[in-house]
Amino acid sequence: MRYIVKHGTGGFHLNQSNKNPPKNSDEATSRWRSFAYKSEVMEKLLYEQYHLCCYTELRPDQKRLHYHIEHIENKKQNPQRTLDYSNLAASALSSDDLHNFQDEVFGGHTVGKQGEKIPVDMNRFISCHQPDCHRYFTYLLEDGRIAPSHVLNAIEKDRAQYTIDLLHLNSPYLVAERKRWFEELDDLWFEHHEKNWSVEFLAQVYLVPCKNKLNPFFSLTRQFFGSIAEQTLQQHAPH
Repeated sequence: MRYIVKHGTGGFHLNQSNKNPPKNSDEATSRWRSFAYKSEVMEKLLYEQYHLCCYTELRPDQKRLHYHIEHIENKKQNPQRTLDYSNLAASALSSDDLHNFQDEVFGGHTVGKQGEKIPVDMNRFISCHQPDCHRYFTYLLEDGRIAPSHVLNAIEKDRAQYTIDLLHLNSPYLVAERKRWFEELDDLWFEHHEKNWSVEFLAQVYLVPCKNKLNPFFSLTRQFFGSIAEQTLQQHAPH
């Protein structure tokens, strides 16, 4: 999970609407449904996220999938933050995509994140708006899974696992996509070594935005390149 730095208040219309926030769940649902400037908000979210899904770091636009505007704190649990830009993020998938995934649904549309049966425990949930969110997770590169980082204490590991399970971040679809991405990176790494090409340049290509878009699975890629990634990001870090 990559930390998302928020910029601004989401535009004039969202900012104006948020001056009188919803008072309860029903009003939150109604106000959000009737808010007519979602596309304007989505454009701003995608710009600050470099088009990565806020939870999975997938690039839906590269997979013929779509984004939806995610409420980090659900509308039902915290109605007053429904129109608060600091509570919004762009997430895969859209409602039009769900029928293709069924039991493999991940991200903001999972039953757990929707909080229909059990409210989301925001004290355990790790948000993409939390500056150190990336340190909670590690990638088991060769099999594509995500897991709690080994450097965490017991409470932190519980939070990481809770978030992984809640968002179904080890959905078979995501595992397969991450595994495929690792194999692509691995092949390129060996090719560059064999031909004495610059691995540093390769890291830059895969970690630095191009036309304000990042390649998918930024955190996995960062882990793969290790110290080379950190040197690259010190010079060219996306903000």
